[in-house]
Amino acid sequence: MTTEISPLAPEAFPELPPLGGCRLATGACGIKYENRTDLCVIEFAPGTAVAGVLTRSQTASAPVEWCREVLKTGKARAIIINSGNANAFTGIKGERSVSRTLEVLAENLGCKVEDLLVASTGVIGEPLPEERITERLPEILTTLAGAGWQLAAEAMMTTDTFAKGATREAHIGTARVTINGIAKGSGMIAPDMATMLSFVVTDAKIPASLLRVMLREGADRSFNSITVDSDTSTSDTLVLAATGKASHQEITEKTSLDDPLLADFRRALDEVLLNLAHQVVRDGEGAQKFIEIEVSGAASNEAARKIGLSIANSPLVKTAIAGEDANWGRIVMAVGKAGEKADRDKLSIRMGGVKVAEAGERAEGYDEAPVAAHMKGQEISIQVDVGVGAGTAKVWTCDLTHGYISINADYRS
Repeated sequence: MTTEISPLAPEAFPELPPLGGCRLATGACGIKYENRTDLCVIEFAPGTAVAGVLTRSQTASAPVEWCREVLKTGKARAIIINSGNANAFTGIKGERSVSRTLEVLAENLGCKVEDLLVASTGVIGEPLPEERITERLPEILTTLAGAGWQLAAEAMMTTDTFAKGATREAHIGTARVTINGIAKGSGMIAPDMATMLSFVVTDAKIPASLLRVMLREGADRSFNSITVDSDTSTSDTLVLAATGKASHQEITEKTSLDDPLLADFRRALDEVLLNLAHQVVRDGEGAQKFIEIEVSGAASNEAARKIGLSIANSPLVKTAIAGEDANWGRIVMAVGKAGEKADRDKLSIRMGGVKVAEAGERAEGYDEAPVAAHMKGQEISIQVDVGVGAGTAKVWTCDLTHGYISINADYRS
């Protein structure tokens, strides 16, 4: 695990308050790392509604495949998360590791195995030594408590340099509810239907059918709009749980997602998801700069997103920014290769708010000095209009530095 904290990290982990119907426990099992926590259990009250979005990778991990089935029920009693080993590309051994781990967890929580979710992160292709988990699990569960969100976030870390958490309050009618979330991720970041690992819990009482839609839409605006290195993990897992312990006006499966009753909750949920997604980018392996790319004038919102990600994933764009080089021609290149409609002769580009190109060529009177000054900062903004429609999107990424190479060259060492 990297010890030097990213220069883009928040000043501190936020204070996440206890939530009714949710307890956490962490412990050290020695799965890969010595002298640090590598296991987390988040327990939910009976009847908790859950929704999730998972990686669409064709080499998904055993935990992801297990979660696909459990999430269909819309209910869960707990999720167990380990770091140090992804339990991916481990065949029948991986499935058996999931089963044995969840059998011990179910026995200790007094529930069915089918009520449990599981997630793993770490090295791909190595069998999970689940006996190290099952031997320690009963003792770890004795520490279940309402506090401990930061410890839970730390237990999930691999190459992360800081723990990631976010919290928001919202109102459903006149009642106040809370949403807490934690995430991990630093490399292998180009989510496809979810994030690396992220778990969001609220004390609101909302049916799983509504949670699914809100989470899917929120993930598209946040985790599915970030990239560090264009690589989608085998283990991407995002779960939203609603324990139902808050007292508020009833929400049923027939409640419209556009009902004003849900407006503030959706606002708060989106803020938690976007905050966590931004933290993942800010902890990108070797990252020194946080980059926001805004695309407008595209044929559709989805086309705008694809163009934005083409820019964000370009090694040439990312290394130019790492070198503080205002080489906006690389942005032109990335727009052109995106595979979406763009009018070359209407294309305009701004960097740091300064117009560098318009009407398909360098802006008249362009002065590189203010752009070069902007490139020396930690927060980089790029705006592109491709001149063919009304589609818009925002995506976020980081620069590509020598640090990324060093971290990944030594990852298994």
